[in-house]
Amino acid sequence: MSQPYQVCTRCTMDTTAIDITFNEEGQCNYCTDFIKRYSVLQHKAHAQKEKELTTFVQQVKESGKNKRYDCIIGLSGGVDSSWVLVQAVKCGLRPLAVHMDNGWNSELAQNNIANLVRALKVDLYTHVVDWAEYRGLMQTFFDADVIDVELLYDNAMLGVNYQLAAKHGVKFILAGTNQATEGMSLPKKWNWFKLDKKNIKMISKRFGGPALSTFPAFSTLNFVWYEFVRNIKWISFLDFFEYNKSEVLDLLERDYGYVRYPFKHYESIFTRFYQGYILPEKFNVDKRKLHLGTLVAGNQMTREEAVAILQKPAFLSEQLLNEDKQYFLKKMGWTKEQLEDYIRRPQVPHEVYGSEKNIWNLFFADVEKRKFYRFLVNIYKKVKGKK
Repeated sequence: MSQPYQVCTRCTMDTTAIDITFNEEGQCNYCTDFIKRYSVLQHKAHAQKEKELTTFVQQVKESGKNKRYDCIIGLSGGVDSSWVLVQAVKCGLRPLAVHMDNGWNSELAQNNIANLVRALKVDLYTHVVDWAEYRGLMQTFFDADVIDVELLYDNAMLGVNYQLAAKHGVKFILAGTNQATEGMSLPKKWNWFKLDKKNIKMISKRFGGPALSTFPAFSTLNFVWYEFVRNIKWISFLDFFEYNKSEVLDLLERDYGYVRYPFKHYESIFTRFYQGYILPEKFNVDKRKLHLGTLVAGNQMTREEAVAILQKPAFLSEQLLNEDKQYFLKKMGWTKEQLEDYIRRPQVPHEVYGSEKNIWNLFFADVEKRKFYRFLVNIYKKVKGKK
């Protein structure tokens, strides 16, 4: 039985998150858990943070000696990844910026990326997924009625980053993931497990989609191989810094000609349409509640400001929504009626089609299993070293 509608009194999360709970003050488990985790970073002394950053940067430089690059940075054109690139260069690192083009880049994102790499004088590698292949995979996800269509982009981006790190002998991937603006946990059922190559392949097979060719799918076992055998580490680089999104946007605009987006992850036309229309209309999910709630809980925005934003539509105007809707229909080859039928159909859980989430749980569900796995990896390395 669903619980009565309730909104957190501290952040902006509400009972559209099915596993939300509230304390006696009406504060939810999402912001409560976030504040506990984030306070560990907030309460570190400035000198300690500086020391940790210096130590890490030196480690990256040492690992990259005599190599063209010493780190990989996935660059979407969003504020988080853009600031990672800026800070990495300021620290004297030699990154390869990596972008994945899935056919949905906004012109604004392309301009932001171009301005950044030009000003910072870094190399940019763009992996282009064949549009017919990517469109075919998207179509199968729509046919499957699963919630996380963005699993396709997120999974492929992971694959591109790790593959290029291995190709160039790089040991560190510096990511825009961070506690300050992304530290609040996503509610169950709002997305899906991002390393689920099996889920992608099974959905494609079930609905007559394409074989994977230019799509760099990434599995749990791929992650295990790269992280524990090849020793390539995914690092939330922004956690080394004081990260205030509003201040960073001002600096990016002033120094790099950056143009901000109205909401998080709107550098992609599809992501804008997906988060602003598909998720609310079909799945009753408004991710702005999570994004804004994190900023509120992290004292980067007042709750009143966040609530005022949420009272407005996810799109800046009805005109922009209609433009994005028409662009989506044309690019996917749909009719208006097909979109309406898709929105009306009920959601189907990802796991119905097969998943490798159980493999992840086998290795990482608890501390003892992680210890056991690292033991196996060490044995593998020793055996390999004797050959």
